[in-house]
Amino acid sequence: MAAEEASRSSPRSRREPKGRVSRQDKYSVLLPTYNERENLPFIVWLLVKSFSESGFNYEIIIIDDGSPDGTRDIAEQLEKIYGSDRILLRPREKKLGLGTAYIHGMKHATGNYIIIMDADLSHHPKFIPEFIRKQKEGNFDIVSGTRYKGNGGVYGWDLKRKIISRVANFITQILLRPGASDLTGSFRLYRKEVLQKLIGKCISKGYVFQMEMIVRARQLNYTIGEVPISFVDRVYGESKLGGNEIVSFLKGLLTLFATT
Repeated sequence: MAAEEASRSSPRSRREPKGRVSRQDKYSVLLPTYNERENLPFIVWLLVKSFSESGFNYEIIIIDDGSPDGTRDIAEQLEKIYGSDRILLRPREKKLGLGTAYIHGMKHATGNYIIIMDADLSHHPKFIPEFIRKQKEGNFDIVSGTRYKGNGGVYGWDLKRKIISRVANFITQILLRPGASDLTGSFRLYRKEVLQKLIGKCISKGYVFQMEMIVRARQLNYTIGEVPISFVDRVYGESKLGGNEIVSFLKGLLTLFATT
């Protein structure tokens, strides 16, 4: 509610008519990948299907960080299948972090809106048209997918991981009061210029990065809309969440609490 109230007072809410998708609007999907050989063809097919059916202009930018499993080879084949005007492979030689992957992808993005999501099929592209409608209805700067509001939810996690996620989200709500229900999610739509500015302000890495993006957005008075989503645990490959990531999350949370 706070985010929607802010949207009415924000000067950005007067940029364009509400509820209308301009012919000039283009959506650039950034897909950072590392060892997603099995998942990449499926997520790209689902993205192409979703955008084709909804009629929105789009491009998909794959940022592969030197995956040893041959993800880059798969991306090159997809570029040939769907065309380089829709699929753009912009690889890097090694793993350099999520924030820099977004910066790298945005350098090649021609859209005025940026969509970030996981390439492991955790985020279903069927929600993207809802993100776009939500953004136009409220003229939001950011639309974030939420697992913790409305009919949103998590599927495929064991009880331990669900508890960890809930507790982490509860602690962040108490300490940071971000004005959004899901801080650690990574399925979002941004105005391109907003994402550029936020990345320039963020100092965190790993899982804390997504959380800091929302906290900084609140500081800069950007408006945030939310769409309930279903998060599904990866089918292929291994989760990148481990003990080190949890420790880093807690350290990052305390740093944000002390500095924001």
